[in-house]
Amino acid sequence: MIKFEGSMVALVTPLRNGKVDEAAFRKLIDWQIEQGTDAIVPCGTTGESATLTHEEHRRLMALAVEHAGGRVPVICGAGSNSTEEGLGLIQHAKKVKADGVLVVNPYYNKPTQEGLYRHYEYLATKVDIPFVVYNIPGRTGINMAPETVIRLRKNVPNVVAIKEASGSLDQVSQLLEASDITVLSGDDSLTLPMMAIGAKGVISAAANVIPKQMSDLTHAVLSGNYDRAQRIHLEIFSLLKMLFIETNPIPVKTALALAGVIREEFRLPLCEMSAANKEKLQALLVRHGILEKKAKVRAS
Repeated sequence: MIKFEGSMVALVTPLRNGKVDEAAFRKLIDWQIEQGTDAIVPCGTTGESATLTHEEHRRLMALAVEHAGGRVPVICGAGSNSTEEGLGLIQHAKKVKADGVLVVNPYYNKPTQEGLYRHYEYLATKVDIPFVVYNIPGRTGINMAPETVIRLRKNVPNVVAIKEASGSLDQVSQLLEASDITVLSGDDSLTLPMMAIGAKGVISAAANVIPKQMSDLTHAVLSGNYDRAQRIHLEIFSLLKMLFIETNPIPVKTALALAGVIREEFRLPLCEMSAANKEKLQALLVRHGILEKKAKVRAS
């Protein structure tokens, strides 16, 4: 069983002329590993999973596992609002030897807490692979109550962790008080506060842009160096907020494009940033040393 801790990148899906750019995807994985990222998480929200075809989704799972080559764990995004559809994705993750799956709460349906429980119980008992529950009410329209998570962890052994993106430290505290589930931050700017009360790391969109800083932050906490963790948190806080000034992953992919790492390309209904927000993002990237000042001239 892998350790779900540290900085795990919710990897973007680079696109080129409407197609997945596999060469760029491989390069992103290599760079993340070089920078100290602890695990690769493809096909999540940041990977634009909602607009990937099933064929693309399965291909990216296999490609991530193959290219990571055991250097770091790969936790595949494999959720759906249809339980049976999700099962097919999770079975594929198991087939390609992923180390775990990230399974989002069913979106749009707005199930009851009992429905949420049965959804995860069904999936996790059908496929023997470590499950990370993904609670993100802002995307799914439903919050998974701590009592439901605690019940699930008690009854279904391979539900081992939760990516908690409700924004509630009280909810995190309730989970940690009453169960042994591993909590991972789903809100980049709350990584330090969550880890201070017992979370073990983050599944991070910002790590696409600042992988070393997110790794250093989480490892500082894990080693008990809270002074260093606080310094890193305060240094990057404004950037963490800026990377969510518009819908994720728009700012993250824009930042990577400004740095010349990937093309600035999205799938509708996502589109490019507003000019005003892009200018703010670019200025902050220059201030943080991610872009040189001359890069601002090239991109304008």
